[in-house]
Amino acid sequence: MKVILFGTSGTAGSGVLKTCLADPMVNEVRTITRRPLAISNPKLREFLHDDYVVYKAVAEAFAGVDTCFFCLGISVSLVSGELEYRRITHDFALAAVQMLRHQSPDAAFHYLSGQGTGLKSRFIWARVKAETERDLQAVTNVVCWRPAYIDGNLSPSTPLRNRVLQPVFRLLKPLRKIYVHSEDIGRAMVQATRENIRGRVIENPEIRALADRSKTL
Repeated sequence: MKVILFGTSGTAGSGVLKTCLADPMVNEVRTITRRPLAISNPKLREFLHDDYVVYKAVAEAFAGVDTCFFCLGISVSLVSGELEYRRITHDFALAAVQMLRHQSPDAAFHYLSGQGTGLKSRFIWARVKAETERDLQAVTNVVCWRPAYIDGNLSPSTPLRNRVLQPVFRLLKPLRKIYVHSEDIGRAMVQATRENIRGRVIENPEIRALADRSKTL
């Protein structure tokens, strides 16, 4: 399996990367990043790129892959407003799926969304993610992942509130509806690719179920 991965500097994406590199079924992981990763692995191919709405310069990265795990995102509290959040959350993903369809038309596209996403939500993040899911679904049979609290290695951009509360949230691990580890998201995405799951919304309990299935192989 050849994977292209976005968002490796984030909590979710870093866990997905670790899982992919460890999985024997995954023989190549291509990453699109602004800066080199601080890791080395024979499976890893890094493509440095700055413009996340135009991927022509790195079109090679999208060619001949089986699946794309799009884990790139940002907290709405770290942007100037809805316009910037929409550009990062919506426009980056739509540009990626369009290039993937052009270069690898049969590849799966997995979009990391969030629990509580909804078109009529009063929250900017939930509404924009829902619009992104809708527009991706118009392009391909996207799999939309809606995790709840994501545990894992915190990124430099993680809000202070999340850093402080991480030990508390870890107490929620037994609750399958509201807790998932980033590495289990990776296991679930790889397992979904194995099972050729397409055109679905996957909520937190199913994410954990898929991750559990992958551990029995």
